[in-house]
Formats: sequence, structure tokens, C-alpha cells
Amino acid sequence: MAKANVVEFFREVRQELSRVTWPTRKETLQTTAMVFVMVFIAAAFFFLTDQLFSVMVRFIFGMGH
Repeated sequence: MAKANVVEFFREVRQELSRVTWPTRKETLQTTAMVFVMVFIAAAFFFLTDQLFSVMVRFIFGMGH
């Protein structure tokens, strides 16, 4: 009985994979590029925010001179 379930499971997996709409190479490259752009924007934002807080803390504690 367990063997039949395993065979049935893999048959169903194969059916589901045949229904998947796979992206084209162009779509994959565009999506990858968008991810890199968003990572760069997020990194720049957090870097600038960190620098701003650093300046503010140094000013508050009088270490800015």
C-alpha cells in the first residue's frame, strides 16, 4: 500500500509540474535586474539613514567637534 502511494504521489507531482507556466529567459533576466536595482536602492537608503543617525548622535553627545 505504501509503495502505491509513493507512485501515485510522483504521478501527481508530474501532473502539477506540467501545469506550471515557466517564465521565459527574458522575463527571468528582467525580474533579476529589478531585484538588483531594488537591493541597491534599499542599501543606499539604509546607508544614508545610518549616516544621518550617526551625525545626530555625535551632535547630541557633543562629539561632533
